[in-house]
Amino acid sequence: MFAVGVGLDIGLQEHVLGQIAFLAATCTVGYSIIKKGLYGVIRSHRLDMNILITIAAAGAFAIGHGEEGATVMLLFRVAEFLEDYASDRARHEVGALLKLTPETAVVLRNGSEVVVHTHEVAVGEEVVVKPGEKIPLDGIVIRGQSSVNQAAPTGESVPVVKKVDDTMFAGTLNVEGYLELRVLKKSDETRVSRIVQLVDEAQRKKTPTEAFIDRFSHYYTPTVIALAALITVPPPLIFGLPIDEWFYKGLVLLVISCPCAMAISTPVSIVSGLTTAAKRGILIKGGDVIEKLKDTRVVVFDKTGTLTEGRPAVTDVIGLNGTTEREVVQIAASLGVKSTHPVSEAIAQKATEADVTLMPVTDFKSVPGKGLTGRLNGVEFFAGNRSLSNDVNSHPLNDVFDRLENEGKTLVVIGTVTRFSGVIGLKDRPRDKSAATVSALASRGIKTVMLTGDNERAAALFRASFASMSAMLSFCLMTKCDTSKS
Repeated sequence: MFAVGVGLDIGLQEHVLGQIAFLAATCTVGYSIIKKGLYGVIRSHRLDMNILITIAAAGAFAIGHGEEGATVMLLFRVAEFLEDYASDRARHEVGALLKLTPETAVVLRNGSEVVVHTHEVAVGEEVVVKPGEKIPLDGIVIRGQSSVNQAAPTGESVPVVKKVDDTMFAGTLNVEGYLELRVLKKSDETRVSRIVQLVDEAQRKKTPTEAFIDRFSHYYTPTVIALAALITVPPPLIFGLPIDEWFYKGLVLLVISCPCAMAISTPVSIVSGLTTAAKRGILIKGGDVIEKLKDTRVVVFDKTGTLTEGRPAVTDVIGLNGTTEREVVQIAASLGVKSTHPVSEAIAQKATEADVTLMPVTDFKSVPGKGLTGRLNGVEFFAGNRSLSNDVNSHPLNDVFDRLENEGKTLVVIGTVTRFSGVIGLKDRPRDKSAATVSALASRGIKTVMLTGDNERAAALFRASFASMSAMLSFCLMTKCDTSKS
């Protein structure tokens, strides 16, 4: 409509039709602005930018310059649109966090399994979680044992073994076993729900600049309107000057005083920062954070998935008792072909890279929290952690196992009921640019800290690997670090 007005008024010299097009554009985009401005005056007795824009636009049309009024209204509405866009994007991000947890839970009531919405589950009730399902609520294990993928709330790449009396978090994934939980918290009190609440609250906060503009407008708008009135009324009334000339000058003051640049610049900058960061995989929880970045003195990195690739990779393959490294990979990958465990997927990737042919498996069995068993060419093999191989004499190999574990690696032991065939070591590898990033921050005088749920030994080993790459990095264990003041 605005473009049509420009074409009619300037291009075809059809002034009246052009003004009608400008008026249509103003009413369309300015409806909410005019409504809020009048509401502020009538109901709240307050003069804000909305009423200033409304008066300026009305005055522009009154003196025959509708293009000025339409331009002012259009620019101001663009600023509001960008603010609305940022709010919608924030709500979308919060909604994505909520999707971490399932909407329903299987509850044991009167000896039967009943599917109910998580909001209807009371604290103390027992919930059933089958293999491949997400944990619906925070709770404690009362029956069963399984490996649980806690990557969503904690970032850990390797599933953690959960057994009776262990705590579970909503949004984590039960990988392989059957679990029964006693609910400890209602759906709106879980760890994930608390994260959502914090993010939502942070995104509603205005930046210091936006807050300043709001305060400034409380004084600026009444002052500008008062000055326009002084320019318009006293000269004709007291000095007998032409009323149309001074009315025009008063309206000019109103139009040029509309703070469109101030109103647009902040939301445009904030939205640009948020969207650009999002495209690069960085979630910023509010515009006020962007304004504070210039004062940053310490940067805290999560380890898994941020400093590291976020998934385990095979680092060591050791053949034992005459078994070759290729055969070790073949046995482990063949047993793990039916498993979705991240460790099995990493071994499968190693087999693919080494062009290893997998063998058919019979009598396959998954032992929750321990590993896998199955028959290959009629011989029963196992692949799992050391607890799965208790019947095999591991004393001669304890030094090998301890060495790999001291290097912060996850072990997969492969063998039969009578002997070990080999061991595979896996580790979450640092990202290619992690060390360079930490070093670049250090060169700017910014301290870097790693926040990790790993044990102290694993954290120290990772820090040592960074030190070898000339990157300074402190670390803070989630179980020991007080982050309440961060």
